[in-house]
Amino acid sequence: MSSTTPTTQSWQGRTVLVTGAEGFIGSTLVDLLVERGAHVRVLVHYKPYAERGHLARYLGPGSPVETLAGDVRDAGRVMDAVTGCDTVFHLAALIGIPYSYASPEAYVQTNVAGTENVAAACRRHGVRRMVHTSTSEVYGTARTVPIREDHPLQPQSPYSASKIGADMLALSYAHSFELPVTVVRPFNTYGPRQSARAVIPTILAQLHSGAQEIRLGSTTPTRDFTYVTDTAEGFLALAECDRAIGHAVNLGTGREITIGDLAQSLIRASGRPARVVTDETRLRPAGSEVERLLSDNSRARDWAGWVPRVELEEGLARTSDWVRDNLRLFAADRYQV
Repeated sequence: MSSTTPTTQSWQGRTVLVTGAEGFIGSTLVDLLVERGAHVRVLVHYKPYAERGHLARYLGPGSPVETLAGDVRDAGRVMDAVTGCDTVFHLAALIGIPYSYASPEAYVQTNVAGTENVAAACRRHGVRRMVHTSTSEVYGTARTVPIREDHPLQPQSPYSASKIGADMLALSYAHSFELPVTVVRPFNTYGPRQSARAVIPTILAQLHSGAQEIRLGSTTPTRDFTYVTDTAEGFLALAECDRAIGHAVNLGTGREITIGDLAQSLIRASGRPARVVTDETRLRPAGSEVERLLSDNSRARDWAGWVPRVELEEGLARTSDWVRDNLRLFAADRYQV
């Protein structure tokens, strides 16, 4: 078999760890793994209160999901979680860009040190594959488009700087210790379960709350939006792709849209007329705004056979319906960083 040919393996009966499994992408990935018959172990952030979250349906006797409470900053707990695993999907991270301006050290501890803990545990236990989650934010404002994986990395926020550090650390384990790790770089993922810190649910929560004015930051940047199930399928495909070991791989659609045009699309999808106004509290600091993101997804297509399947208009309609039906989860009148 050619090294560029994606492998096809069954997940049936394989033990898989997902860090950050309670999150938007993580919980969707857990769903796909359970559907495919994997024994899923999840490392979730310890909480002393009875929050059930996106994994609620898996909490109980006979569940195919084994839940471990912990923190990726705790090397010992991570070492325990990785024990006996075939594959580790590392999604745990601090992700909000605005909060990274206020607390950059927390991003270094969770995103960089936490990734080192996961990589060290994967090395120690000899896992078949570690899949590390990056972000398109590491590229900063595009110098050339579409953005290939060899595009310069530009730390335009403490968040993106921490993710660049985490990516490089994960890849260093491939070069130094032959750890079979792949760095997955999703472009802007959206869909059901996403929190209001992201632009699409922010807009939809305002619309479905009856707002006549949609308050946004800059509306001129462009983004490449990928529906969440497509992103999760990309994780699974790359976990089985030997060609991707030691490399970063983009997951994006290759289609860009301005935030302003996105807002108009969401107004149409929701059926709730409104006008867009600029809220200065939502603007990023000068020099930090990423003006353009547009992916080249050739590696994912050619190496792993991954193809995004949900068109933007369909995905926005699905997401609008979900936000409408779960509006209680959103504080539409407050800017969530």
